[in-house]
Amino acid sequence: MLRPRRRHLKIAVPTGPRRFQLVRHVDISGVSGTGVVAEGVEWTDGSVTLHWGGRYPTTTIWQDGVDALLSVHGHNGATTIRWLD
Repeated sequence: MLRPRRRHLKIAVPTGPRRFQLVRHVDISGVSGTGVVAEGVEWTDGSVTLHWGGRYPTTTIWQDGVDALLSVHGHNGATTIRWLD
């Protein structure tokens, strides 16, 4: 029987969760536009919550962190993270 992998709390930043904005510099898909397109939080265990606003708001969780998020939404540098905290 396989057991699920346990995720142990690790401190990503000593001050706690960090807020950020997802900034799109070039809208490659023609869907989200440019500027701030989403907002998020990096939690102390390194996982990330990303919230897309707009007509159909959506929130997603990226357990493998910012690098995983940017591998999908970064569009090879066309979208970056702006840290607020």
